[in-house]
Parts: sequence; C-alpha cells; structure tokens
Amino acid sequence: MSTKRPRVLVLTCSTRPRALGPAVGRWLLDAVADRAEELEIDLVPVALADLDLPLLDEREHPSSGVYEQEHTRRWSAIVDAADGFIAVTPEYNYGMPAALKNALDYLGHEWAWKPIGFVSYGNTSAGTRAVQHAQQVVTTLRLVPIGATVAIRIGDAVAHGRLRPDTRRDALGVALLDELVRAAYALRPMRDRERAATVPGPLPGSYARRLTPLDAAEVTVLQRACWVEEALTNDTLDIPALHESLEQVTAWLADWRTTGLWLDGRLLGMVRIRRAEGDWQLGRLAVVPDLRGRGIGRWLLRTAEAAAGAESGRIVLHTGARSLRNIGLYESEGYRSTPDVGPTGTVRLAKTHA
Repeated sequence: MSTKRPRVLVLTCSTRPRALGPAVGRWLLDAVADRAEELEIDLVPVALADLDLPLLDEREHPSSGVYEQEHTRRWSAIVDAADGFIAVTPEYNYGMPAALKNALDYLGHEWAWKPIGFVSYGNTSAGTRAVQHAQQVVTTLRLVPIGATVAIRIGDAVAHGRLRPDTRRDALGVALLDELVRAAYALRPMRDRERAATVPGPLPGSYARRLTPLDAAEVTVLQRACWVEEALTNDTLDIPALHESLEQVTAWLADWRTTGLWLDGRLLGMVRIRRAEGDWQLGRLAVVPDLRGRGIGRWLLRTAEAAAGAESGRIVLHTGARSLRNIGLYESEGYRSTPDVGPTGTVRLAKTHA
C-alpha cells in the first residue's frame, strides 16, 4: 500500500441554480467523514458548476491528451490526481445531466482504471436511471463502476431543501465509500502500469518502473523479507536493510535511482544505483525469496547498469563475504573483487562501465 493518501473526488453533477445536488453532497461528506479518516483517504468536493467547462471545445480527440484550453488542462490535473470518484447526480429525463456527460467526454487516460460510485436522487426512480445511463459511458472510459450505490427518493428524504436524518442512508454511504476504496487499491497496479514510465519485465505480465518515496512501504517490506537470508548466511544482524525505518527508506529513495519490478501490484525485486566520487554505486539488489533462480536478479542488475547511460566509470557494489550465490552472480556478469576495504564482513566488487 502506498504512503500517499488516496484521493476521492465527490462530484456534484447538477449545474442548475437551486439544485438539490449541493445538499446531497454535503450530506455525503458529513456521513462518511469519520470513516474517511479511519481509511486515511482524502475526500475532495468538486462542483461541476464551478469548473466552467463549455461544451467540449478541444480540436484534438481527448484520447490524444493534447489540450489547448486552460479549462481542460485544469480539469485534467484534478482528475489525474484522483484515485476514485463518487458522482452525486440527479436524473434528467431518464438520463444523467449533460454537465456530467460533458465533463466525462473532455478527458481520456485520466479516468482509466479508477473506481466510480454513484449517489443518485430523483422522484419516480430515485435517480437510478441516470446511474444506468452513466455506467454505459464510464465503462467506455475504463472507469470501473462499483456495485454499492445510494439512491434517494426526493419525496421521502427531503424537507425544506435539506435531507432528513436517516441512519440507514448514512450506513449506505459508508458502505459505498468502503467498496470504492477497496476497488481503488485493487486497481492501483493497472493505474501504475498505465501511467508510469514502464518497461516489460522478465516474467510474463511484469513491468519495471522507477521507484519513488511513495513506494517506501513496499520497499521496506521487500528488504525485511530479502535480507533475513543474508543475515543467516553471514551470521550477523548488522545489515542496514534489516533495520531501516520507513522514514529512512523514504529518504534514500529520493536520492538513488531505484528500479522496481512489479507484477499484479506486488513488488518482486529492486536495485538502486547512483553516481558518487567518480564511481557508480550499485546496491540493494533484492528478489522475493519465492521467485529466486528465475533470472530476475540478473535482469535487474543489467537494468541498473543500463541506467548509468553513457557516463563511463567503475560500477562498485558490496555483498556479504559468505554470500557465495550473490558473488557468483556478480562474477558471471564481469565483476571482480577489489582490494578496497568495505564494511566489516563484506566484499567489494567492481567492473568497468563503458
């Protein structure tokens, strides 16, 4: 799970003056506020009326991602930063409001692989026909509608322009949020692969991307799993990777160029490299224990070397003096031991990078 708090946009979709939408949106935000804090997510209210989006006026197709209009770029940034959506929508003539359809049509990739839930309101059908209409559209944009919904019949729920208290409706709102957040986490690997600068990995379906401080939680878990065997092999617990806090991992991820290999949301391995004192320093080559022996370590090592680019110099690394498997891998890739003194209980290996 990422250390970044997920962001859920609560979209008030009606733009009609004196519409009920703002009151429904306020109810939802109040009803789920405590649960949002428990789940550690940010709820961001967005009124489509405040966006001032004209009828779609971009010359390029939204799938191109080329936006000329400032209002489009602003809307793109808001949607791109979100991890999920709750649309608070009325039903107009068996369908969703034109403002919602227009807002959806403006963008393309920004919507992909994010969940969307609906709070509808209306008279005869409590707005459910608007939701049915919207679901046909959002799935085309690769948004993922969740099953939980809240449907509000205006005649039963509204008095003097406000929603009457209703504990059952409050519980439905919380259930909607719970399902939306679960879906947002489940879909995160799809979003990562869609948006990050990725390259195909050595296993079917795997991909590599650069790790950032937001990946510190996954990196911390990977380190604890991988360096236990190293500690047993070398008969020492004096290994930094075993003791680093989440804050320390976050800090070094900002300084090193670190490549992570992912599959279905799981961090399978990593390696880091940086330039220092005329050499390239390489380290933290790690592969999950259950997938060792499948070429992942060698692939990550070569990927890190390629990240050094055209700058020449030595690539230097350290490993445990008793870690014969590691040493064998490095020597097969051209590394040789050096007389330089490394940390106690380690050997230092290097190769020339041209």
